Amino acid sequence: MPTAPAADVVIDDALVADLLAEQAPDLADLPRSAFDSGWDNELYQIGDGLIARFPRREASSSLVENEVRWLPRLAVGLDVDVPQPVFVGRPSERYPWVWSVVNLIPGVGASRVTPAERTGFAEQLADALWCLHLPASPDAPLNPVRGVSLAQERFDARVRERAAGFAEADALLARWDAWSHAPEFDGVDVWVHGDLHPHNLITDGHGTLTGIIDWGDLTAGDPATDLATAWLTFDADGRRIFTERLDDGGLVDAATWQRAKAWALHLGLIFATMSDDSPELFAVGQHTLAQVLAEPV
Repeated sequence: MPTAPAADVVIDDALVADLLAEQAPDLADLPRSAFDSGWDNELYQIGDGLIARFPRREASSSLVENEVRWLPRLAVGLDVDVPQPVFVGRPSERYPWVWSVVNLIPGVGASRVTPAERTGFAEQLADALWCLHLPASPDAPLNPVRGVSLAQERFDARVRERAAGFAEADALLARWDAWSHAPEFDGVDVWVHGDLHPHNLITDGHGTLTGIIDWGDLTAGDPATDLATAWLTFDADGRRIFTERLDDGGLVDAATWQRAKAWALHLGLIFATMSDDSPELFAVGQHTLAQVLAEPV
């Protein structure tokens, strides 16, 4: 399985210390420590309640900018906490991109609890998507790999390549062929989180959702991308509660749920084949593929 892409800029404690001293001196003397590392960002905890986010690649440098611009506006309508920028760093000679310091949402990632333990927040997450999936601004960020149609050759080729390594390849591809060609989304583009998997859902560890993080993939488009979380996050019981909550108001039609299953399969394969440096995301991928294989074609 592939490793994370090489960083364009090496982000270490010395660089973080220099940037804080230069641009946010009131934060420079607070304790700090490496918090998390992903394909796109390096995260450092500052003091007890802050997280500094530093893009590690030019290809992902706009993601923090998206969060800084849009999260203060979107948070007003959401009924769960999302990270809010308390400081925005500017590009400099030492570091070429925008970086940010946001509040730390307390809790544990839902990827660290069992799927059965996530059932408790199924309705909460459905309600959060009720609030999020509203018509997006005309100048919303563009994202070529989220909120778009999966009925494209580039997606089809990747799914087939990734599925080929699984004993259940035929069953996976039968579902992909059926779901990825569901009727296309023809509604008004809505706000889409774009990366709504358990690692980005924060809980209190006792069945309550306390926040949604990592909004860098934020875009406008088909809500099916986010609704894939029904299979990424929940087991059959949690998924039933989640889908029934959304179906109660007629928010989601059958074609959208079909596209959501295609997104779940697509994302599940990504996590199951490209997360060698993240056991939690690998487990999300394995869980997702098991869930979609339990669905009839």
